[in-house]
Amino acid sequence: MVNDRNHEDSSVVEALDALFHPRAVAVVGASGRRGNPFSRPLEYLASFGYEGSVFPINPQYHELAGVTCYPDLGSVPEPVDLALMMVPAKAAVDLLPEVAAAGARAAVVFASGFGETGEDGELLQRELVETGRAHGVRLIGPNCQGVLSTTAKMYGTFTAALENGPISAGCLAYVGQSGAVGGSILSLANERGIGIASWVSTGNQADLNSVDVARYLIDESDTSALAMYIESATDELAFLDLARRAAELDKPLIVLRSAVSAAGARAAASHTGAIIGDSAAFDATVAEYGVIEARDIDELIDVAHAATALPSLRGRRLGIVTTSGGAGSLAADRADEVGLVVGEFTDPAQASLAELVPSFGAVENPVDVTAQIFRTGVSDDFIEVCHRVESLDEVDGVLIALTLVTGDFATRTAEALAVLAASSKKPVAIAWGASREQTEDARRHLREQGIPVYDSVGDACRALAALRRTPPRPAGVAVPEVPTDMRALIDGLDEFVTEAVGRKLLTWAGIPVPRARLVGDRAEAEKSADEFDGPVVLKIQSASVLHKSDLGGVVLGVAREAIADAAEELLERFADVQPEGVLIQQMAPEGLEFIVGVTTTAGGIALVTAGLGGTATEIFRDTATTFAPIDSQRARDLICGTRASALLTGFRGDEPYGLDALAELVSRVSRLAVAVGPRLRELEINPVRVTHDAEHPVLALDFLMRLTTKETN
Repeated sequence: MVNDRNHEDSSVVEALDALFHPRAVAVVGASGRRGNPFSRPLEYLASFGYEGSVFPINPQYHELAGVTCYPDLGSVPEPVDLALMMVPAKAAVDLLPEVAAAGARAAVVFASGFGETGEDGELLQRELVETGRAHGVRLIGPNCQGVLSTTAKMYGTFTAALENGPISAGCLAYVGQSGAVGGSILSLANERGIGIASWVSTGNQADLNSVDVARYLIDESDTSALAMYIESATDELAFLDLARRAAELDKPLIVLRSAVSAAGARAAASHTGAIIGDSAAFDATVAEYGVIEARDIDELIDVAHAATALPSLRGRRLGIVTTSGGAGSLAADRADEVGLVVGEFTDPAQASLAELVPSFGAVENPVDVTAQIFRTGVSDDFIEVCHRVESLDEVDGVLIALTLVTGDFATRTAEALAVLAASSKKPVAIAWGASREQTEDARRHLREQGIPVYDSVGDACRALAALRRTPPRPAGVAVPEVPTDMRALIDGLDEFVTEAVGRKLLTWAGIPVPRARLVGDRAEAEKSADEFDGPVVLKIQSASVLHKSDLGGVVLGVAREAIADAAEELLERFADVQPEGVLIQQMAPEGLEFIVGVTTTAGGIALVTAGLGGTATEIFRDTATTFAPIDSQRARDLICGTRASALLTGFRGDEPYGLDALAELVSRVSRLAVAVGPRLRELEINPVRVTHDAEHPVLALDFLMRLTTKETN
């Protein structure tokens, strides 16, 4: 059933094998009270076709749901793989040694009363996990609604979504923390006709978490798409591994998040850290590996339906066929919003469509057949128009937007469209703008054929756009080997590194910097003045003064004869912070200001950011972020992902700037940051001056670096 398990802890794999493919299940604390939610797992297992052994455990009964009941786990006549713990919180902890002795490698703890209740509950939850680990039992939960696998016909859950019977088997896997949200998704998926392969509610996820489970399920042969609901922080590296694996397997990964942290929530020394915020690694993973983000439950269901029922969208070109010009215009607008292209069809394509479309219709794209095409009933011409649009080489996917096509006409149209959608190698989405009551039979037919139907053209366009699969960029950017003297310098650095010290690193990495001199007093400033041509910049250098401009630590345009006075004044003004000195720096040519930064997240992922720089960086937040290190081509793409990139390419007739030079600088900064090593927390150059000067097309004008302290490294 699986393809790639070497990456995972063997205990995790064994536990999840037991969870999804158990040969025997013990229901510990099974209830015999009708209507009690804790009676459902046994009822589901007994009546939904599970072929393994089921052992209810409750000393008060001899039989439950037609199955022999045992007083305790020690009385069970054969080993069990999975224990469903339908007992109170403390009892769940106390019974884990017996669970292990019965052979179970996994247990689902349904009870509440753990970490969600406060300090005492957190202590009990810690004891639960420690006890499980000590006895070789891995846990789902506590405070969860369980697990199901349609492949194994194993329904170890008490969700009310199954009260009307088992759900349809299919290829969508779902993992989420909230049991209530998971139940809603299960119910809605069943209503839409979306087949489920597996479903898990992880609850407090004290032991195995949603990413652990998802990483296992993405490799399952019965999973072709995976949906997740996440409501707390995830392990960044683990989620990255999941996304990378999903991309390798070309399996859509759909994620709905709640409680998303605000950008800049963590304290950051640099502008870069404030801009990218706490979710930067997650956002970069989404962008780099094609993870699909849903905004609410309905959208998750819409996208999941498309992902499990329709082919991938191999390009962005969308053909639209509609019975209403207004619906076609709306569809084109919504398509544009989600990055799809509704281009005008070629003359031959239009000529072919004009053979069928009334003269008062439209054939350019969107194709408006008008409602008149149905004036005598179901129109073969309409179906043929849809076929011809679908067959065009200039189309990657098709949206069919129906308005008030109802009753028998609707049903017969649905039958014909189901054949088209099922036979197409391109995704064909149907948006039906009519009440469910008037189109009930038509929708039922499409649902039974596994064809999604959307209530609006916007929903259909978002689902289609989510089908666009782009391969991840290849990894393997070379990082420079750090020579012995430079490594000694890096290892000796304190937490905050000033520009004067950092210039040595920039020069070694080949990052252009202006001519500069660090001076410690007036005499040194006077002696150094003759080294500079024209006006200079003076900057105080102190680990306590990180944003120098904000605190008056930068003086611009200082003439040579005024350098000594200005340096002396700065040293006196900042004497209380014991500065390293004043950096005298040659003024750079005029130009644009960009920012380049690298931050290392709490999970140990290095991210490079580039975009509009200067003092207003945090106001405009026009930046793009990806994983470091990157090569110059990827850096170029990163820069071009910002609105400010238009300024580099000849905006309003201006002479173009050196985009390639800036891209090379971004690449070098990213590789330098990784070369510094695991102590790096933030490295920022702001601004990077981009000029028309052929000799100095880019210059790093300011520098900030923060490391972990040597004691904590």
